Amino acid sequence: MKNFAGIEEAYSDKISANILLQPIPYDGTSCWGKGADKGFEAFIEASQHMELYDIETQSEVYKKGIHILNEIGEFKSSKDMFNKVYENTTSLLKEDKFLTFFGGEHSISIGIIKAFYEKFQNLSVLHIDAHADLRPSYLEDPYSHACAMHDANKNCNLVQVGIRSMDISEEEFINRNQVYFAEKMYGHPTWMNHSINHLTDDVYISLDLDAFDPSIMPSTGTPEPGGIQWNDMIQYLKLVFTSKNVVGFDIVELAPIDGLHAPNFLAAKLYYKMLSYKFCSS
Repeated sequence: MKNFAGIEEAYSDKISANILLQPIPYDGTSCWGKGADKGFEAFIEASQHMELYDIETQSEVYKKGIHILNEIGEFKSSKDMFNKVYENTTSLLKEDKFLTFFGGEHSISIGIIKAFYEKFQNLSVLHIDAHADLRPSYLEDPYSHACAMHDANKNCNLVQVGIRSMDISEEEFINRNQVYFAEKMYGHPTWMNHSINHLTDDVYISLDLDAFDPSIMPSTGTPEPGGIQWNDMIQYLKLVFTSKNVVGFDIVELAPIDGLHAPNFLAAKLYYKMLSYKFCSS
């Protein structure tokens, strides 16, 4: 496996790295577009072609050290995936590192978030996604990608941004005071500060790439129209990182399309931007 962005060994060694990157290439419950299990490989390949100087923050965050952990894989079932991811995250949280995760489909976040809310009291989860993901079970599976936020909704403060697709059964669970629907966000940038005001001090971000508009991010299992554009997304993320203590994040649902490199590069650039905001923003 290549290092993220081709960084030198001096900045990718686990002992000295401040940032851990955990790949979880799982795609066991997605229903339509498959391929999220190939997302991490495409993300890493695209990262090799990035410039490592971030103009906005005037920084080179890779010098904080980014180490790629061995992937978690070979799952017997979605429940087995949940258990392994939860146990692995619980163990990683004992280390003095900033934890980041890359899917795989969104079901990987269930175990990650459980480990985080057990460590951080009064944790907020900022869920950026096209889909509400609030079902208690889908096709008799509580660990489905369609259930990614159900447990988080019950056990911590959940704020949802970019939502534009949901099932009527999710109305029972959704907190409309803390959900920002895409059609109401469009042309009204006040949603950014308004949503941040609902977050507690410690925030975990779970970002499904289908939150982006499919014009710039078609490489997802369910590319919903009407999504967020790049500059709006990074402006929002910068506000979150500079006003709250982001304790970790995941990026999920990159399903690469052969011959189409831009979405993979977007995912790599997004990851690096988020780290730049965490460590280098003034």
